[in-house]
Amino acid sequence: MEFTVIDYSIFALLLLLSSAIGLFYALSGDRQRTVQEFLLANRNMSFLPVTLSLLATFQSAVAILGVPAEIYHFGTEYWFLGCSYFLGLLIPAHVFIPVFYRLRITSTYEYLELRFNKTVRVFGTITFIFQMVIYMGVVLYAPALALNAVTGFDLWSAVLTMGLVCTLYTTLGGLKAVIWTDVFQTLVMFAGQLAVIVVGAQRVGGMARVWRLAEQEGKISGIDLNPDPFERHTFWTLAVGGVFMMLSLYGVNQAQVQRYLSSRSEREAKLSCYAVFPCQQIVLCLSCLTGLVMFVYDREHTLAPGNHPKSSDQLVLYFVMDVLKDLPGLPGLFVACLFSGCLSTISSAFNSLATVTMEDLVRPHCPRLSEAQATLLSKLLALGYGLLCLGMAYVSSMLGPVLQAAISIFGMVGGPLLGLFCLGMFFPCANPTGAVVGLLAGLAMAFWVGIGSLMRSMGAAVGTPPPNSTVLPTMGNLTTVLATTLLAPTEAPKSFPSPTGLQKFYSLSYMWYSAHNSTTVIVVGLLVSLLTGPTPAASVDPRTIYPVLPHLLCCLPQKYRQKLCCGVVFPDENTDTVDAVVKSNGVPNGLPLPSPGQQEQEEGQGYIRAAGAPAYAVQETSF
Repeated sequence: MEFTVIDYSIFALLLLLSSAIGLFYALSGDRQRTVQEFLLANRNMSFLPVTLSLLATFQSAVAILGVPAEIYHFGTEYWFLGCSYFLGLLIPAHVFIPVFYRLRITSTYEYLELRFNKTVRVFGTITFIFQMVIYMGVVLYAPALALNAVTGFDLWSAVLTMGLVCTLYTTLGGLKAVIWTDVFQTLVMFAGQLAVIVVGAQRVGGMARVWRLAEQEGKISGIDLNPDPFERHTFWTLAVGGVFMMLSLYGVNQAQVQRYLSSRSEREAKLSCYAVFPCQQIVLCLSCLTGLVMFVYDREHTLAPGNHPKSSDQLVLYFVMDVLKDLPGLPGLFVACLFSGCLSTISSAFNSLATVTMEDLVRPHCPRLSEAQATLLSKLLALGYGLLCLGMAYVSSMLGPVLQAAISIFGMVGGPLLGLFCLGMFFPCANPTGAVVGLLAGLAMAFWVGIGSLMRSMGAAVGTPPPNSTVLPTMGNLTTVLATTLLAPTEAPKSFPSPTGLQKFYSLSYMWYSAHNSTTVIVVGLLVSLLTGPTPAASVDPRTIYPVLPHLLCCLPQKYRQKLCCGVVFPDENTDTVDAVVKSNGVPNGLPLPSPGQQEQEEGQGYIRAAGAPAYAVQETSF
């Protein structure tokens, strides 16, 4: 199907408005003259735009294409992932946001230096950069490739246009432009998906008939309480394993934490996290309903009969183009929806990468940078990462069969980073050596299981991968890259030999990857910390610890709960930290107070720390 002038006009309007938002914020307010304004929107955002930006950041184009394909092939079992959203968003709101927000940091990885040391911070930063650089090229290239295969939409015109427009408004307008373009693009995504559902359901007799026929065909799944972690999807893998996946995205990922930190208050940051919950449920429902409508429509109107699609992403696009072919403008609206998901995701990647590079790698080595120089350098970093994204999109086009491994790497890294932050935040005894060794062990485990699963999938018969496989040997298969890895969107084989030994280990459900890898980091980190000498309680800044065990075991007597804190003294609820923490001689937890030359001073982006050991400022805190 060829696009009409109206379709191209709608697509162009999306690009024009996105660019206009960036230009507006580049020329208004303080005109992005400070690092704080450019990277943190002056810490002055209200909860509603932050909420929609949180939603859009990881609602990428691959998810818009992939989740309906998952429902089409496997039924509504995936819908139970929504059960994980409650804890997956409640825990960040009450655990991670208070700690990060009260520390007044800019980069998430500043926390690792405050809790451990500079080495751990650098390890975490490099891991994140590696993860995002590989990801952003794929997320730009893959949807454009699928669109090109179905509609004839020029591949590199789409890639270059998206990449350059996104780089433009991210570099000029900073985080504030990214957040407000996310708001606009979220509305476009909703409109595009709703249009497909409404028109598609109408053409097959209404949503009631869609549900009835899907139920007759066995696509409406019941609750599968099988506890086997090697089953691809059960209630437990989705509802419990999904919690860890959500925590890796909404708890510790720089792109999301940066939005929390841009809120004007801690309360607004928490509200944005609460408000994401119903929005995520709506997005999941829209994607699942699209899959059901597509399934019923395909039974009555064979999709692309002379050119059956080779990948699920193309299947979704064939469905959309067939359903909307008689309605000029609506195909363009869906393409705008698709690329809104792409723009919102890669703009967040550019901004977060510029932030961690500036704060974690540049500032510590160039402490004498002026505010103007730091701001200019931050903009140049955003521009550089934008151009690098285009380069990575080209590399993605050259990878061929290796592309699946590149896609899976994103999911492999999220779990170990979650484990690193949990190790530091929940276990005061963990030391820097344990943190580094734990992170490396978690990454090794992640790559071992992930690549083993990939090799097992590619070794299977073509077109019949193992039911738990994370990827397929077909290039366009990109269901939910950010959901720790990919779903396998072709029908599970009727019979497949039961794996044994390491093959069984490789068949672990991808939904448990984050839980498995983060647990590896925590267990190895604690063991190494105990063997090399746990961190003395007097050396731990209480602001960097969340006493999770005392809270979970609140029924224990006070003296036992204090022992669970490993000697770290925490302020009582609703009391001033200065009174609760500062002991004799004004020493917080036995740490020497920083000298005047080491005092933190607020300048532009938050706090600039002098070179050397972290300087601890005691402030009012309530755990």
